[in-house]
Amino acid sequence: MPSISNSMQNNLVDGDLRERSAAQEGLPPMTRDKPFGWLLVITGAIGWLASGALVLEKLAVLKDPNHVTACDVNPWVSCGAVMQTWQSSLFGFPNMFIGIVAFAVVITTGMAVLSGATFARWYWLGLQAGVTLGFAFVVWLWSQALYSIHILCPFCMVVWAAMIPLFVWVTVRNITHGVIKLPAGAMKIAGDSGWIAVALLYVAVIATIFFAFIQVFIGTSGY
Repeated sequence: MPSISNSMQNNLVDGDLRERSAAQEGLPPMTRDKPFGWLLVITGAIGWLASGALVLEKLAVLKDPNHVTACDVNPWVSCGAVMQTWQSSLFGFPNMFIGIVAFAVVITTGMAVLSGATFARWYWLGLQAGVTLGFAFVVWLWSQALYSIHILCPFCMVVWAAMIPLFVWVTVRNITHGVIKLPAGAMKIAGDSGWIAVALLYVAVIATIFFAFIQVFIGTSGY
């Protein structure tokens, strides 16, 4: 009897997986379980490692105010200098601690999706809210770095780079899976333009960095 029961359970699992695979055939490839799960894991891991590096550097700076961080290159590229600004601790504690927690949730979600787990609509809406707030926060930090602080933090830029595809593809996934209700035409446009949106955002970031630091690139900054 146990062997028959196990066989039935395996058949049910296999059948469920086949049904889920068939249901996703019409979806954009990147929003299907395995590619999307890997995207969450990879972008989450990159963001988590960059946040972790910032945490270690911040602790070193707190221990020794004269500590030179690993990404202190010149007056224009310096994690240590950015850490001394009020923007680096907007909520009363270092921003990178938010990244440690938030990206851990992203990695966990990605691993769960890869293992075949399913989540209720409220969970995906919660994740959408989280990545949207995270993206908005990153955009604010990016604008502060370019136009207020005038210093770039390389580890922070790695977090920016991870947040862009994470935000875009969580949004596209939720639209194409019906979590975010939109007309069919809008769903198709969103599904077809995910990587285009990612590329345009990367180009926008690179262009704004270039023009904000043009004096450095053309050699008129004095350094």
